[in-house]
Amino acid sequence: MNIEQARFNMIEQQIRPWDVLDAGVLGLLAAVKREDFVPVAQKALAFVDAEITLPEGQTMLAPRVEARLLQEAKVQRHEKVLEIGAGSGFMAALLAHRAQHVFTVDNRPALVRMATDNLKRAGLSNVTVLEADGHAGLPSEGPFDVIVLSGSVASVPQALLDQLKDGGRLIAIVGALPVMRATLFTRQAAGAFSRVELFDTVAQRLDGFAEPTRFSF
Repeated sequence: MNIEQARFNMIEQQIRPWDVLDAGVLGLLAAVKREDFVPVAQKALAFVDAEITLPEGQTMLAPRVEARLLQEAKVQRHEKVLEIGAGSGFMAALLAHRAQHVFTVDNRPALVRMATDNLKRAGLSNVTVLEADGHAGLPSEGPFDVIVLSGSVASVPQALLDQLKDGGRLIAIVGALPVMRATLFTRQAAGAFSRVELFDTVAQRLDGFAEPTRFSF
């Protein structure tokens, strides 16, 4: 496989047509080696338009979804970012190239080890990987300028929104099959929040987040 051609095709045929037009984001996707963040057995699939299987039954978001979330988060160099769902560490690597510091958490030890190793090999020193339950966020390190949920949830807990600075953004894939939408929450003054639905997609559930109560009669 010609890796650079495959990377070029991923960007031009999957990502750019999905309204990812930010030159900085496209440049990052060309520079950060996605193939180094997938399991060895999955390397041939690193650039396909699909989720990739990770240890413990988890998955890595499809490239176009990662790219669109990164674009919509609009991370700036001075900002502190929290990612929920470290996975392989790839999204944290992308965020780290744009942020001052990234904290990424996962409650699965195998993924914490994987993300830590991948990020170390990538030479990124401004990422901290922690084993923690994502639904609680990371209040000890907050507040954050940006929070990214790298997976889907039925709803966003208020506890996470409360860890945003004024003007801070949280981006998450919200809903339940068959309807999920990437949604951007922005903290306004006086603790109010705006909410904008960005695009439809689907993603694997993040661990530990509450599901709607189902009534039976």
